[in-house]
Amino acid sequence: MDGVYTDTIDNHFIDLLYSLAPMHDVGKIVIPDNILKKPGKLSPEEYEEMKRHASVGGDVVREVLSGITDEEYLNFAQDLSTYHHEWWNGEGYPNGLKGEEIPLCARIMAIADVYDALISERCYKKAMTPEEAFKIIEEGSGTHFDPELVKVFLKHKKDFKNVDVE
Repeated sequence: MDGVYTDTIDNHFIDLLYSLAPMHDVGKIVIPDNILKKPGKLSPEEYEEMKRHASVGGDVVREVLSGITDEEYLNFAQDLSTYHHEWWNGEGYPNGLKGEEIPLCARIMAIADVYDALISERCYKKAMTPEEAFKIIEEGSGTHFDPELVKVFLKHKKDFKNVDVE
């Protein structure tokens, strides 16, 4: 917690984040494999299609979980799925939310998702070193990412270096 957002981040919040984070990309189920697995750069049209996964993910979560879980759990899962590509400066998608308009869980997920993507090999890129990924995230502080969360993330570099991504 590191003294950041202590009015929101408590053990319950952490438990929700831990259990629901794997659902953040559930919307990719509607994205065609030829886009998901494309070995090269996406065309502008393909990128627009890929971006749909965020808003669709929120819809999928709401539809699947409605009636089988409580509203808090449902809202948290929907927020993670829908808003993890919003940018601190408002240039993200799907809604162009800015700053603290973006749910806290999604701001945290954005950093985790980008870090994971950078240090993982993909069909279209080689894996970066953790140090390269830390630098990119640091450079995105205040534009892509919540600057307070980036400070906490960078303060715990050694913990992230020990995470197995395979």
